[in-house]
Amino acid sequence: MTTIDRYGVMGYPVSHSRSPVIHRLFALQTNQHIQYELLEVAPDRLEAAVRQFQRTGGKGLNITVPHKSEVARLCDQLSEPASTAGAVNTLSFREGEIRGDNTDGIGLLRDLAINQGITLDGANILILGAGGATRGIVGPLLEMQPSSLCIANRTIDKAQALAEHFSYSGPVSACRFNMVPVSEEYDLIINATSAGVRGETPPYPESAISEHTFCYDLSYGLKPTPFSVWAREHGAARSVMGWGMLVEQAAESFHIWRGVLPDTAPVLKQMTITA
Repeated sequence: MTTIDRYGVMGYPVSHSRSPVIHRLFALQTNQHIQYELLEVAPDRLEAAVRQFQRTGGKGLNITVPHKSEVARLCDQLSEPASTAGAVNTLSFREGEIRGDNTDGIGLLRDLAINQGITLDGANILILGAGGATRGIVGPLLEMQPSSLCIANRTIDKAQALAEHFSYSGPVSACRFNMVPVSEEYDLIINATSAGVRGETPPYPESAISEHTFCYDLSYGLKPTPFSVWAREHGAARSVMGWGMLVEQAAESFHIWRGVLPDTAPVLKQMTITA
């Protein structure tokens, strides 16, 4: 009898997640026998829900908004990317312990470099938002040796704290949305706010976009996100949603859990066609 291992994605909200479809496609491609669930968990129920999933034989969880930072404290072990980020998007349950990983950074880098053909060496990068999603990508982006990386946020405190946390890794600074420095053109603007999920449009800095700017929204949807629309309307060279990062970070999570790295190209093609 074939054993079917349980996995899932835990967030609040989580109904929009396409992770179950992606992992089902990975499992079919690699002949892995898994079950993958959507688990909507309010913040005050996070620890109880994680412990229950572990106790009932679950093998691993993806963690999404708003739990990525909070869930790190439940882990017995943290990978280097998760420890550096202070945020976790992948949990593995083995021998009674919880291991936390963060695959967001490698997922983003693979999508930018392989799928989008973007060179980050020497680039000027602007990240909008200073939450858990940003924590997962700043370190890996700085490893690519950009000329500058600025974190903009509605309030300055969280952005400054992140900039200080990563200051040893490279040239990183912080500012408010309405104070983004524009002395040099930005090659890459990444929207890491959750406004796209909520259907809101935060005060994106219009002066930061030029005809050379590549705009990337970590959010994704069946229609263009508010940030994607805004970027196109303000003359960005290209504007894409985070489908590629979603698939690439999922592939790395799948690799951590199952020991096999799926081919992302056909899955990404299928996801963007259905989108």
